[in-house]
Amino acid sequence: MATTFRPRTLVLFLGDLLSLILALWVSLFLRAFEAPLWEVFLSHLAPFSLLFVVWVGVFFIAGLYENRSVILARRALSTTLLVAQTFNIAIAALFFFFIPLFGIAPKTILFIYLAVSFVLILLWRVLLAPRLWSPEPAVAVGAGVEVSELARALNAAHRAPARIVAVIDPNVDDLAGELRASVARYRVRMVIADWDDPRVSAVFGDIGSYIAEGVRFFDATTLYEAMFGRIALRRVDNRWVARHVSRYAHTLYDVLKRVMDIVVALPAGILSLIAYPFIAIAIKLEDGGPVFIAQERVGQDSKIIRLPKFRSMSRNEQNLLAEQSDNKVTAVGRILRLTRLDELPQLWSVVRGDLSLIGPRPELPSGVALYTQKIPYYNTRHLIKPGLSGWAQLYHDNHPHHGAEVEATREKLSYDLFYLTHRSLVLDATIALKTIKKLLTRSGV
Repeated sequence: MATTFRPRTLVLFLGDLLSLILALWVSLFLRAFEAPLWEVFLSHLAPFSLLFVVWVGVFFIAGLYENRSVILARRALSTTLLVAQTFNIAIAALFFFFIPLFGIAPKTILFIYLAVSFVLILLWRVLLAPRLWSPEPAVAVGAGVEVSELARALNAAHRAPARIVAVIDPNVDDLAGELRASVARYRVRMVIADWDDPRVSAVFGDIGSYIAEGVRFFDATTLYEAMFGRIALRRVDNRWVARHVSRYAHTLYDVLKRVMDIVVALPAGILSLIAYPFIAIAIKLEDGGPVFIAQERVGQDSKIIRLPKFRSMSRNEQNLLAEQSDNKVTAVGRILRLTRLDELPQLWSVVRGDLSLIGPRPELPSGVALYTQKIPYYNTRHLIKPGLSGWAQLYHDNHPHHGAEVEATREKLSYDLFYLTHRSLVLDATIALKTIKKLLTRSGV
């Protein structure tokens, strides 16, 4: 049984690559208003081919190949593409300036290429690619929140692989008959089912007949996780934890991740020492207070760890539930937070092993005490090391900061559990690259 929609990444990648190559030829043509000689085109294609590899990486960071981003795009494709290509042209300019080995200095053509490549890739993605596949009619069977959210999201998305033509409630009198009638009426070849519901599982006793007719089945829970990047908390119980959370299954990953933490954090920490005197002087000049603070956080296995930071507020607050009206972010602190420079000392916590580069955000003990009482299985997130950046920081729009926010934290937990169950070096690299993008675009994490 298929468990998720297969992404069209390869098709999009090949189309983007062909568009980049064609854009180079068109740019050379527009520069002289005549077809470029084959030798001239090849002399440009060689160095540009190296750039294509980097540019595709930028597209990946921008979310242009991510299945959930392609389907549930939060902003216009044109905006994302323009930002990505502008960044790519800047990379190309630096490339040709610092590596003058190819005998060309395409200053003018880079500006032409920015416009041409943007137009060609946009045309490919908006006009041509959608014609290669059209949304399939699908029937959803289930009564859970996940099924309802999936149906709304797929029907509202511009580039969804399916449209939900009918949502069948398992409480109907003749569930089997209603399902069979819907499949025939809408000529459905895709069924999204809540297999955790015993009523739904029972109705597919003769599932072989559906498969013989070409009907494909998708698990609603797995599809929900893939599209939204979070776990449905109502399904989290002892059985779910036993099935999905295991340290033994990640033993090799944990070792490799620790190695990567040291390899990245140690040189980064040493390099960051250059900025320490300037940050310290700025903090001292503003109010004369301490430069560093150390705050207690809850780490792996619920152990208390102390994390150093450059002070960004008027005082060091250790109690999440305390009155904070007189504790303000300083002017220097605002800049430090915007650039994330206040967290530079935490690179040494990564080297020491209290933190990882990637993981759930570490919380104050007072907050953890409250959330553990209010949110079932909250402590599950403490089975792994907290991190400087994480999945929830990227995709949870309503994450709480200073103050106890139970409902926002409950939603944030769904993202933390998604990372906990899907963690891998590939996912960590994805989070790291997207975090860099957010820092460069000053959108914060």
